[in-house]
Amino acid sequence: MLDVLLVGGEIADGTGAEPRRADVGVRDGLIELVGSAAGAPARRVVDVSGRLLMPGFVDAHSHADALIGSPDLELACLRQGVTTVIVGQDGVSLAPTAGTVAEETSRYFAAVNGPFPAELAEGATVAELLEYYDRRGALNVAYLVPGGTLRASVVGFGPTRDAGGQLGLLEDSLAAGAVGLSTGLEYVPGGYADVAELTALCEVVREAGGVHVSHIRGYEQDAPTGMAEFLQIGAGSGVRSHVSHFHGPAAVLLPEVAKSQALGVDLTYDTYPYRRGNTILAMLALPKEIQAGVPSQTLLQLATSEARSTLKRDWFPGLAELFTRVTLSHVPVPEWNWAEGLTVPEAAERAGLEPGDLVCELILACELAVGCVVQQPAANTPQDISTLLKQPEQMGSSDGILIGGHPHPRGRGAFARMLARHTRDLGDWSWGQAAVHLSARACERFGLTGRGRLAEGYAADIAVLDVTRLADRATYEHPLALAEGVDLVLVNGEIGLEKGQLTGARCGRALRRGESMR
Repeated sequence: MLDVLLVGGEIADGTGAEPRRADVGVRDGLIELVGSAAGAPARRVVDVSGRLLMPGFVDAHSHADALIGSPDLELACLRQGVTTVIVGQDGVSLAPTAGTVAEETSRYFAAVNGPFPAELAEGATVAELLEYYDRRGALNVAYLVPGGTLRASVVGFGPTRDAGGQLGLLEDSLAAGAVGLSTGLEYVPGGYADVAELTALCEVVREAGGVHVSHIRGYEQDAPTGMAEFLQIGAGSGVRSHVSHFHGPAAVLLPEVAKSQALGVDLTYDTYPYRRGNTILAMLALPKEIQAGVPSQTLLQLATSEARSTLKRDWFPGLAELFTRVTLSHVPVPEWNWAEGLTVPEAAERAGLEPGDLVCELILACELAVGCVVQQPAANTPQDISTLLKQPEQMGSSDGILIGGHPHPRGRGAFARMLARHTRDLGDWSWGQAAVHLSARACERFGLTGRGRLAEGYAADIAVLDVTRLADRATYEHPLALAEGVDLVLVNGEIGLEKGQLTGARCGRALRRGESMR
């Protein structure tokens, strides 16, 4: 007897084929029937007539690391049909860490991933973290070994060169089931790694069958510089290579894809359908020399009158235009919480401070945990979004940061926007193509075996869409609004979302590279 039988709908099965009429039956977490139910017995029969069934979507770049099990995260994802998040991004995350490394890492990236959960405050191995994630909530989780965290655990937070001390810990972390390595080359301390160090790490990743995912050292007009380094690492190591949030301009980036093909680098990338980014204020607003070393030392240095005077004289005047494009998204202390949703100049005027002084006060008061949304340069256009979506190397992501009272809307709207605007309305994808870009391609790339298809024997991660109602409701002004049009979602064969509400099922699994439910 089937556990759940979905009857009357159409399916876009993840092969690229266009939708066809088919019932889908589920038993023991797997899809057992695709076609005509023909009276097959089932404990639960759900009529999905007029709906489109797609394999549960994979968010190829998520910052849900510290939020797994949170109802806010689950609603944000499941209401868009997202059933799997890939975390450990940008080179900074929860494992492998121990002691002060866990404390400092948590402080540095709290405005992106959230502070470390209490159970992990002393740190964790990758094996322990995956065990922590398993069945914690209604979402599947796959993990990348974060290169900056790896470096901090072995070398420290400074610029010391590494001659290979990280390799053993990376091997152990990959053996525990991590799907690859992430590098964040504009963050501390991952940005201190040079090509030789990164190539050595990526050779280990290649041997394990993983993928190198990178926040490269420069985007927009600087992308050719960052991509040159990234492709050198890929060519030198032979690792499968993936660029995070590859967001434009297309005329700058697509020639880099052609270069990867000429060099024999197996390249993919993820994008989200917005023209603003989201990051930590310290990375954006402070010079590299102040960010160098242990994050707590950054705070001590920033508190000195000498440093403040130097910044005010030599640094902040050069950021005046940038500050007009920066909106504060996460300011987690009561005396400054009112600044969320304001630009830096707006908040500075209200506080009676110069913008640079406001930045320093916020970073000190929040102990680095200040997040911000950043308007990208005008060179990035809506056409760039469409062009990058259409490429065969693309897969969907949100780069979702759900921390703060005024976050980027992409965490609650990216996948709904790709479906409603770019598939239904603009036709950038067909529905069959959307299933590949948003699910099947990421499952193949990250070694999520037996997922990403609506086919017999595959894991029953299923999103049920009302195509006519699909809409992303989150905006820059009102970023907390949930998407519409996905009211029923199965994760590993259990109903995690029904009538648009969480069921409470803890059906999400920690997904280990190459491991199948079959």
